[in-house]
Amino acid sequence: MSGVERCQVAIVGAGPVGTVMATLLAQAGIDVVVLEAAEDCAQDLRASTFHPPTLEMLDQIGITPMLLERGLKAPVYHWRDRTTGEVIDFDLTEVSDVTRYPFRIQCEQYHLSRGLAAALDHYTNAQVRFSHRLLTFQQDDHGVDLAIETLTGIDRLRADYLIAADGANSIVRKWLGIEFDGFTYAERFLCLSTETELADHLPNLAYVNYVSDPKEWLVLLRVPSVWRVLVPTDAALGDDELRSERMKNGIFERLIGEGSSVQTQHRTLYRVHQRVAKSFREGRVMLVGDSAHLNNPLGGFGMNSGVHDAFNLFDKLEPVLRGRAGEGNLALYDRQRREVTHSFTQMQTKENMAFIKGGQDSAHAARRAKMQEMKQNDGLRRAYLLRQAMFESLAQASAIA
Repeated sequence: MSGVERCQVAIVGAGPVGTVMATLLAQAGIDVVVLEAAEDCAQDLRASTFHPPTLEMLDQIGITPMLLERGLKAPVYHWRDRTTGEVIDFDLTEVSDVTRYPFRIQCEQYHLSRGLAAALDHYTNAQVRFSHRLLTFQQDDHGVDLAIETLTGIDRLRADYLIAADGANSIVRKWLGIEFDGFTYAERFLCLSTETELADHLPNLAYVNYVSDPKEWLVLLRVPSVWRVLVPTDAALGDDELRSERMKNGIFERLIGEGSSVQTQHRTLYRVHQRVAKSFREGRVMLVGDSAHLNNPLGGFGMNSGVHDAFNLFDKLEPVLRGRAGEGNLALYDRQRREVTHSFTQMQTKENMAFIKGGQDSAHAARRAKMQEMKQNDGLRRAYLLRQAMFESLAQASAIA
């Protein structure tokens, strides 16, 4: 392999999870190359919630102050019943004894990836290469050989380890042939962004609101520049109709009594999945973030669990790279993150979806009664807050040997 460029770790994908992983490695003095097929970090409009333990982790790489400055603090979030107007509120300041960040930060995820990608320029042992698309790779007992398409040709790179942070359609996972078990929701979701101040029309509105309704449930999220309105759509309708003025007008007419006067900055359609890879690791190749697992957005667990993957993997991989630990460390990463994805993230997001989609049937009434019981009981409420803030999932992972 003489003449072929080498690095210790190659990462595919310069999203939030890939750039977090690269920053951890760069700060530890590891040679890392990030390959991103696009010309820049993607401006993904979906993920916008940073949970307390994620903020604590990101503090270790110096990026949390930027998120605090750019984002909105949201200590309180609401589960709302659209039919009755009932609001069940939860306040994260109740768990301020376990975290210095007893709130969510509402901030677009691309601020994280772009900030970290720019900061990686200051490390001599790190590179972010945009317009570099992984074509194929082959691994052996000592490393991984990558073929990369650039604007002018095909580059070759030899890495000790390869990390796939290349999203739901991960080419790395596909080349490995790892099954991606689960299901896709029948309806697509429509995300509308508007500068219209919804709080002027809806009393007692928090920055984070999950609105249950048998006909049209909603998620209402505030980020610094806009409100985001997430709604399910009719699977029988085409893209143009779903993004149309008529559709937008109807949604806002039902929501705030005004439709045509509301201007939107974005109208984004996407499918939502509940899927988990059969394995998060094969040999010298590891999966993190959406390449390894997908879930619905209710609770804001997707990006956060990906960041948790990165920190867990770094803790396992760095000693291996230093010669202080063996391959069993990487097997432990696979067990901890894959098992907690099944036992916590998938289960909790499905439960959240069932509550918000519920009609006025007995199952919905039982879920609502359970939520009310948690609200009224100090012990149950604290356990619920720790679970929704993702502290429980981290405890579960660390308990897996």
